[in-house]
Amino acid sequence: MTQTGAAAPTGPLLFSAAPTVTLPVAGTDARFPVHRIYCVGRNYAAHAVEMGFDPDKEPPFFFQKNPDNLVRTGEFPYPPATADVHHEIELVVALHQGGVDIPLETALDHVFGYAVGLDMTRRDLQGEAKKMGRPWEVGKAFEHSAPIGPLVPASAIGHPNQGAIWLDVNGQRRQAGDLDQMIWKTQEIVSYLSGLFELQPGDLIMTGTPAGVGAVVKGDRLHGHVDGIGDLEVVVV
Repeated sequence: MTQTGAAAPTGPLLFSAAPTVTLPVAGTDARFPVHRIYCVGRNYAAHAVEMGFDPDKEPPFFFQKNPDNLVRTGEFPYPPATADVHHEIELVVALHQGGVDIPLETALDHVFGYAVGLDMTRRDLQGEAKKMGRPWEVGKAFEHSAPIGPLVPASAIGHPNQGAIWLDVNGQRRQAGDLDQMIWKTQEIVSYLSGLFELQPGDLIMTGTPAGVGAVVKGDRLHGHVDGIGDLEVVVV
């Protein structure tokens, strides 16, 4: 079931609006306008275990980053108020159709394409929030926390459901997994999420990270990869 958003109000703006955040589309000069960034928590069993949780399949849970957390400069500025920032390599799903209560069998029709992304996390602040039962935004939705590479259209590569996903830090392998290890697959994520939110064209979904997350320091060079989609290189500055 597809819905449309409310019409935009008219009238003078009190100050200049923020520019639309966009991602490049590989092989073209087109830009993909970003609406929201949803993130799936603990979607690889081995990562769930390393974080101290039972990997048995249960309903997925989500948190959000903000569109202006996205960074395309190839640099990740080490953020304030933390001493423990972690890397999390992820497959990113980009939607070109929205809707609510999207059926599982048609969920992939809503996917425009895929990218390689990093969910950078202030782990110490996230850990404190968890202990106190508070939201995760301070640990997840800070400036520059979502480096994401160019989008590769599904029309060119299909919908990857297997293939290596890995991250090297300074040439040393830190994370390694396969897309077929995702507990909740892409079509399941899209369908389930559309029962919680009215999805919109321009939404991004970060689909979770394999095991091996760890801390970064200034000067580290991160090289992430997802088979069939490409690479993402980021320097911690």
